[in-house]
Amino acid sequence: MRVITGQAKGRKLQTLAGLEVRPTAEAVKEAVFSIIQFHIEGRVFLDAFAGSGQMGIEALSRGAEKAVFLDSARASCDMVRKNLAATGLADRAVVKQTDTVAYLSGTPERFDIAFLDPPYRKGILQEALQAVPRVMNRGGMILCEHPTEEVLPETAGEFVLKKHYRYGKMMITVYSHKEVAGI
Repeated sequence: MRVITGQAKGRKLQTLAGLEVRPTAEAVKEAVFSIIQFHIEGRVFLDAFAGSGQMGIEALSRGAEKAVFLDSARASCDMVRKNLAATGLADRAVVKQTDTVAYLSGTPERFDIAFLDPPYRKGILQEALQAVPRVMNRGGMILCEHPTEEVLPETAGEFVLKKHYRYGKMMITVYSHKEVAGI
């Protein structure tokens, strides 16, 4: 796993071993950043269920102003910090060991882009998807990575489903505010 482009281009990222961690595939990561490439610069990025932190680190490398990494596992948060240090991007990052839904329900923080990639088939994505609009800026985007057979709702608060992108057995679903033009 490497940073694709930007300030930390080519830097290798580490991930935890084991079945509990499922890093976003390289092709899917490239596709996500193709979708949002013109929306990253100067924005605040939320990497929920961060794992190794590769999505938020890629956003920082491409010019995001700040990234917030959330994960409930201490080992994952430690890995995110290690990867941030290795890429030299830690000064624009915040790592929080927390339950994502609880954090989204109580934080005053606001985000421009949210990437949600929780453990599959446990109902966590739907729960997080209902909580995240509360912390989104009106012009923001919510991106969800999920298995193709998992159907997501047409709306999440004031955000509406704009597009699905399929990559093998994975899907990226993009939401934007109902009053903002599509992707």
